[in-house]
Amino acid sequence: MIVLRQVIGDELRRRRQDQGRTLRDVSGAAAVSLGYLSEVERGHKEASSELLAAICSALDVSLADVLASVSSHVAAEESKAHA
Repeated sequence: MIVLRQVIGDELRRRRQDQGRTLRDVSGAAAVSLGYLSEVERGHKEASSELLAAICSALDVSLADVLASVSSHVAAEESKAHA
């Protein structure tokens, strides 16, 4: 079963790492604790829509782009499961 918070966390981590940024940098820019951001990225905490928007803003990416990528990943995984 796909855990949506895990897929979202993976996507946020990938985008942060692609930018060469640290958790500390992004947590400061998003005004969220470093520990909480780490939990979100690891899929242990489910971020609110407000928190997701703040993290996306800190990463200078649109929430829509992140959610579209997450949706594509979930759709691909569901297709594999039903094949």
